[in-house]
Order: sequence, then C-alpha cells, then structure tokens
Amino acid sequence: MKTPLQIGVTGGIGSGKSVVCRVFETLGIPVYYADERAKWLTEHDPILKADIVRVLGGRAYDSLGRYNRTWVASQVFAEPALLNQLNAVIHPRVFADTARWVTEQADKPYVIKEAALMRAAGDGNTLDRVIVVQAPATVRIGRIRQRDPHRSVQEIQHIIDRQVGDDERLQLADYVLLNDESQLLLPQIVRLHEEFSSAHPL
Repeated sequence: MKTPLQIGVTGGIGSGKSVVCRVFETLGIPVYYADERAKWLTEHDPILKADIVRVLGGRAYDSLGRYNRTWVASQVFAEPALLNQLNAVIHPRVFADTARWVTEQADKPYVIKEAALMRAAGDGNTLDRVIVVQAPATVRIGRIRQRDPHRSVQEIQHIIDRQVGDDERLQLADYVLLNDESQLLLPQIVRLHEEFSSAHPL
C-alpha cells in the first residue's frame, strides 16, 4: 500500500509552528500533533498507563485515573535515569500510534507531523523531510507576551534558552519557513504544498 510522504514541522516557542500547521490543515493536509497526542495516550492507552505505573508507581495517576503530570514532573526533574525510563515506555506507544495514523491517510500525497523535539529526516525516524519554522527571538518574545501577558520577558527568555537552539534546529532543516513578519508566510507554505503534492502524486 502506498504511504504518504511524511513531513516534520518543528520550531521554538513563539516561532509560529502551530500557525504553519493550521495552514497545512486548511490546504487539506492531515497534521499529527505528537506532543498533544502523547498527552492523550498517557490518559487513554491502557498499555501505556500500566507501563507508566510500573515505572513510577501508583501516584502517577489520581483516583479518577488522570495522569498526575505535576507529580510526575517533580519525580523525573532531578532524575535523568527515571526520565529515560519514562520516555522508553511513552515513545514506542506514540510511534505505534503515529504509524497507525499514517496508514489511515493513504489517500493523501503527504502528511505533517508537528513536534517540539525532532531529529533530522531518516535519523531513526520515518520522516522524509523536516521543515523548521524560524523567527527572531524578539519577535517570538513579543508573540508569547501577547498571548500570555502574565509572563515576563525574562521568564520567556529562560524558556527559549532551555529549548534546542536555532543553530541546532537549522541543522535538521530540509526547508526553512521564515515567520519574521518581514515577509509573507502563506506563499512560502503554498510553495512547499505544491512541491510535496507533485513529488508524491496519488
């Protein structure tokens, strides 16, 4: 069975990667939001829930069966080995969920996978290409403050500093979308849409 091209989209906080993904969706392209999907699976996948309890114990879920995210974060924050164990049970379930989702999109020329953390296409993943959404730090800080005015510039800068750096992200890029407000984003996305659609015609 023919599978669609798999295109990764990544970018730092405030870069506009969510906006980019929404544009692809309006062009009729399915988008898999890996981070949101991972959160959903931790609440609803019985195999994953059992694995998480095996790694972290019963307190990983509250009495209603909801993932106790704050408690889990406090446990793994200073314990890299524990975090690795947790990721080792979450990642395979997300990978399997993604693979199933891709097979359901067989009628599409390509699909988009959105994630904050990503490796280069073909680097132990199923991606064919990676798009990096770029914007200067000042623009990103302005956007984040607009949607979350309670956060200080220092706080936002701290989040940016903790993320993968722009240079490191650019090393993954097969394509770069500049979302710096000095040039139009939509024509850049449409150009890629046309390229991906013609590269993998149905």
